[in-house]
Amino acid sequence: MAKRNLEDLYARPGFLLRRAHQIAVGIFAEECASLGLTPPQHSTLMVIERHPGIDQAALARAIGFDRATVGQVLEGLERRGLLRRDGSAEDKRRKTLVLTPEGRAVLRNAAGAAWRTSERLLAPLPARERRRFVELLAKLTGALNESSRSPVSKPPGR
Repeated sequence: MAKRNLEDLYARPGFLLRRAHQIAVGIFAEECASLGLTPPQHSTLMVIERHPGIDQAALARAIGFDRATVGQVLEGLERRGLLRRDGSAEDKRRKTLVLTPEGRAVLRNAAGAAWRTSERLLAPLPARERRRFVELLAKLTGALNESSRSPVSKPPGR
């Protein structure tokens, strides 16, 4: 039996996207090591900062995670004192999310790390290709959003 190479596997878009995600998470972990933030935690803090009072279900939709996973992320951030859950004035069963001053400070401190992560991810591409690459990723994820187990849905407002 002839040896077969793996070029067909390594050329698959799904395989390449998974590898790119693994690399992105690894770079983010390096850049945010001193802050102890994961990409989902960072996304969570960003959404809450820009949409104070958002609830857990809307947050989950905004970042494309299921509610159970978001619940675990929220518990960890709440334990660290980075956010708080308040009761909703309209619905006593609903909890709204608000960053604490500590959460805002961590998010501010993470801004540079997030920027460096993006720069490192795009560094292998010539400058003229970087914007187009991001545009193509946005086009792909936008067109196929509903094929995801957890489609992204932007929160209303702002």
